[in-house]
Amino acid sequence: MLDILNILKTYGVQLLIGEFPHGPLGGLSLTLILAVSGLICSFPLAVLFGIARTSTIRWIALPAAAIVHTLRGLPVLMLIFWAYFIVPLMIGKTISGTTTVICALVAYETAFLGEVIKAGIQAIPSGQVEASRSLGMGYFRTLREVVLPQALFNMIPSILNQLISLIKNTSLAYIISVNELTYAAYQVNSQLLTKPFQVYFLLALIYFAICYSLSSLVGLVEGRIKNKRQFRTV
Repeated sequence: MLDILNILKTYGVQLLIGEFPHGPLGGLSLTLILAVSGLICSFPLAVLFGIARTSTIRWIALPAAAIVHTLRGLPVLMLIFWAYFIVPLMIGKTISGTTTVICALVAYETAFLGEVIKAGIQAIPSGQVEASRSLGMGYFRTLREVVLPQALFNMIPSILNQLISLIKNTSLAYIISVNELTYAAYQVNSQLLTKPFQVYFLLALIYFAICYSLSSLVGLVEGRIKNKRQFRTV
């Protein structure tokens, strides 16, 4: 334990922010940026795919299903490799490792979050949709004003769970030398050479602390949503 505390004291800043401000941002800060960016950028696409997956129009629903199942069936590491080699070919110029990882995470999260939103839409009682349509509201207005607000609100815990998943998946970015938390720990281990167990045990503790904190937050949010539902039914 003393070794772990000494490592944290000596290399804590490097694990937290990398070489910033004298170099690029890295460490835990970059890990959180990658995860949050992947979630935020994928959210609009996930909403569109969630809507498409619930559509009764086959030429909309079937391609959306094919894309979602393909992306869900691929490991994140494969998506990172694809983004690393294919995106530069598509846009005609090289991109940074950070941008590469965000592109891969967006593709991954669009598929999984899209299924979460699909489930949220399908969970809305059909009577509400029928009532809104009987009031003269069209499909898109019903979706915008009745279905999506409730579905997205109910899916907040699931969305936070996806953030936890993204935080863990950012560790794969070290494969292409993106200086996130796992790569920062790798650099610390390369400097120490003799304490790999202590370094990676500390890394595991950091991931556990972040994910456990977010999991606790998910529990609180679920409780709030449950209480709000009960209040509405009273």
